[in-house]
Amino acid sequence: MARVKISDAVKKQVIDRAKGLCEYCRSQLKYSPNNFEVEHVFPLFLGGANTLENLALACPQCNGHKSTKTQAIDPVSEKLVALFHPRQMVWADHFVWQDDTLQMVGTTAIGRATVSLLQTNRPHVVNLRQLLSQQGLHPPD
Repeated sequence: MARVKISDAVKKQVIDRAKGLCEYCRSQLKYSPNNFEVEHVFPLFLGGANTLENLALACPQCNGHKSTKTQAIDPVSEKLVALFHPRQMVWADHFVWQDDTLQMVGTTAIGRATVSLLQTNRPHVVNLRQLLSQQGLHPPD
């Protein structure tokens, strides 16, 4: 399937709605050395729509790990569950920050599967969280 062009206006809407945060790992676009990507939460080839309701802001690493997946294994129950869907679910219902706010923890099967598959606690992300935390800039919300 050919790549679908997302207009600059739609990209801006997605970035603004996400407050400049990766909608999965909560990395902050303004402090990232990488551009973030607008991704289709439910892939087009699986019948997902090219609409704002199906678009999310993702850092390149989360988007790369997620790719076209919509499900993953919960490491606790070992069952296949849906991944976190930023348009249909609330981040705080599935994730918390560990006491030091550097590690993201899944509190539900969906949260755990998402943290595991997307590797949201990658070492460089945790390092950046620590630096931002020291400046009072993390957690972002």
